[in-house]
Amino acid sequence: MSFSLRRSPPAATDDDVVEQPFWISFSDLMTALMVMFLVAMSVALLAITHEISQTEDEKTERLDEIDAFLHQLRRATEDIPGVIVRGRVVDFGERARFASNSHQLSNEQSILLREVAPRILELARTPLGQKWLKRIVVEGFADARGSYLYNLNLSLQRSERLLCVLLAAPPAPAALSEADRLLARDLFLVSGSSYNALRASQEESRRIELRLEFFDIGEARRSSQGEVVIPLEEEKRCPLD
Repeated sequence: MSFSLRRSPPAATDDDVVEQPFWISFSDLMTALMVMFLVAMSVALLAITHEISQTEDEKTERLDEIDAFLHQLRRATEDIPGVIVRGRVVDFGERARFASNSHQLSNEQSILLREVAPRILELARTPLGQKWLKRIVVEGFADARGSYLYNLNLSLQRSERLLCVLLAAPPAPAALSEADRLLARDLFLVSGSSYNALRASQEESRRIELRLEFFDIGEARRSSQGEVVIPLEEEKRCPLD
């Protein structure tokens, strides 16, 4: 009688039964978490890139539309001798200079200003003007003679003189319409400079300019609903006189 000796495989222990599927599941879980992390990062990066791209597109569109508005302004004033649109500034050159220690404008200068202003106001009513034009700052300048504060006050008076010219009611020569005077009162803002932005000569420094300011992205025009509309004053005389 013969006996065959066979070696039976070792019996599986409890540790093998329990640990093997556990480590497989943990590995799969880590892989899944890594995939989720990569997907989340990709989505976040795409969102940030899209937002940056959209912001840059809005900035480019704003600058392009403001340039288009300024181009229209240059076209609207190119037939008026001496008036130059430099960037965002309307420069009247020697046609709107003041005498030394004076804020007075001649009749010819007043008529010139009343000729230019309606063209700007007409563009302010266009879609581009409604969208971007924030205000028009009237900047008066003085030369370097005299004290700083005296010249600062004088430059402010020169700015105020321009508003007196624009808001003058008929029978002032070439007076603006009531609609234009109302809009000018809302858009124009007075500013003055003393020793700032001096020109090569004393005469060139005694001047006024119009500086156009535009809305930033997301900045909206203030609504006038519910506000009390103040009627135009029909004063025949400028308070500076």
